[in-house]
Amino acid sequence: MNRSLSVTVFPLLLAATPALAQQQDAQAWEQLNVVVPVAPQWRVTLEEIARISDRQRGIYTTEFGALVGWQVAEGVELGFGYRHVGFHSRNLAPDEERLRQQIVVARGRFAGRLRLDERFNPDGSEIGFRVRPLLRYNHPLGSERMVMFASHESFFLPNSTAWGQRAGYERMRNIVGLAFPLAKAVTADIGYLNQYRFARGGARAQMDNALNVQVTLNLGTLGVAGLHD
Repeated sequence: MNRSLSVTVFPLLLAATPALAQQQDAQAWEQLNVVVPVAPQWRVTLEEIARISDRQRGIYTTEFGALVGWQVAEGVELGFGYRHVGFHSRNLAPDEERLRQQIVVARGRFAGRLRLDERFNPDGSEIGFRVRPLLRYNHPLGSERMVMFASHESFFLPNSTAWGQRAGYERMRNIVGLAFPLAKAVTADIGYLNQYRFARGGARAQMDNALNVQVTLNLGTLGVAGLHD
C-alpha cells in the first residue's frame, strides 16, 4: 500500500473499529401510565412497561409499578415509587424489585429529573444503587399540546455488588420524537430511542435502536412534566 493510500485508509479503519466492536439490537419499547389525583398537590402514577428485542427473540423485560408525586412548588415535584421488574425470553437474569426517589423540575421548554434507584436482587443481599440524571427539551409545533422533544439520560452506578452490578458509568439513553394529544386527557410520546451500553467487565458494548411509544392517561391537573420511563 502506498503512503498516500495508507494515510487515507488508516483513519477510516480506526473510525470503523467502535462500530465493529459493538453489538446492535432492534427493539420496541411500550409504556402505559395512568395518573390519578389523590389529594391537592398529590398524585399517583400507575405504570406498565414492556420491551421487545430482536436479539432476545421477544419480550425480554416487563415492569409494573407505581409512583407517588408531591408538587412542592410550581414546576417542582418530588416522587417516590416501586417497580417489579421481570426478565423473559433469552434474558436469564432473575426478577428484581426496585425502589426510586426523584425530583422533577420544569421550566419553560426544559424539564429535568434526578432519580435514585435501589435494586434488590434475589441472588444477593446487597443493594445496587443507580443515579440517573435526565434532561428534556420540548419545542412546540404550532400548539402547546403538540411538541417535538429530545431527551438525554445517563446511568451512573456508584457501587458494585456480588450479584452482578459493576460501579461506573454504565449507559446513556437518548430519545427524539413527537408528543401529542390522543384525546382530552390522553397524550402520546412516539419517537426513536438510542441506548448505548458501554463495554465494561469484558462485555462488548451494545447499541439498542428502539421504537419508543408511551401513552399517558392523566386524570388530574398538576402541571409538572412526568418524564415517564
